[in-house]
Amino acid sequence: MFTGLVAELGEVAGLAKGTATARLDIRSSLLSPDAATGDSIAVNGVCLTVVEKRGNLLAFDLSDETLKSTNLGRLGMKDRVNLEPSLRADSKMGGHFVTGHIDGVGKIKSKAVSGGVIKIVINSGGQITGFLIEKGSVAVDGVSLTVVEVFREGFSIVIIPHTAKMTTVGYREAGDSVNIEADILGKYVARFLGQRKDSGFMRTLVEEGFA
Repeated sequence: MFTGLVAELGEVAGLAKGTATARLDIRSSLLSPDAATGDSIAVNGVCLTVVEKRGNLLAFDLSDETLKSTNLGRLGMKDRVNLEPSLRADSKMGGHFVTGHIDGVGKIKSKAVSGGVIKIVINSGGQITGFLIEKGSVAVDGVSLTVVEVFREGFSIVIIPHTAKMTTVGYREAGDSVNIEADILGKYVARFLGQRKDSGFMRTLVEEGFA
C-alpha cells in the first residue's frame, strides 16, 4: 500500500527484456540505503519487489502482464521514474490510498501553463473515467492528484510547480503515456452499486434523485 507521495525521482540504469519478463535497474540515492531484497517500492505507480540491490542500484523483475498493462516497458536509459516506498504503520498519512495496481495507461492530450500552475488533460478511456469524480483522487504515474474535470474519455488535473519539479508528471508532454490508478474507494462503490442495480436499494436511490 502507498499514498501517492513521491519520495524520489529515480533514474533508469537498465531494462533487459527477455521472452516474457524483463529486469529493470533503477538508480536511487534516497531509497537505496534503506531498501532490502523483498521490499515493495512503487515505480511510476506500479508496485514492484526489489529482487537485488547493488550499491545505489535497485533491481526489479517485470512480468509480461506488467509490461503490457503499464508504461514501464517503454522506459529508456536515464529516464526518470517516480519512486515511493510502501506505507509503514508509523508513516504520516498524506495523498490517498494507492495500491500500486494500475487500471490502465492513459495518454496526455494537452498540457498548458495557466496562472502559475499546469493544467494537464489525459485521455484514459471510459472504463477508467467511470470510477472518477470531480475533486476526487487519482494516481498518475503514482502521484496522488485531484481530479479537476471528468470527460467521457478522460479527465484533467492541475499540478503546482513543486509537483512539476519533483515528479515525472511535470516532465511529461502531449502524447506521452502515464500509468493511471483510480481511487480504490471509487472502485468498491462502483462494484457495490453494480451488484445492486436491480435491487430495492438502487430503486430507492433513483426515486430520491441520487442515481
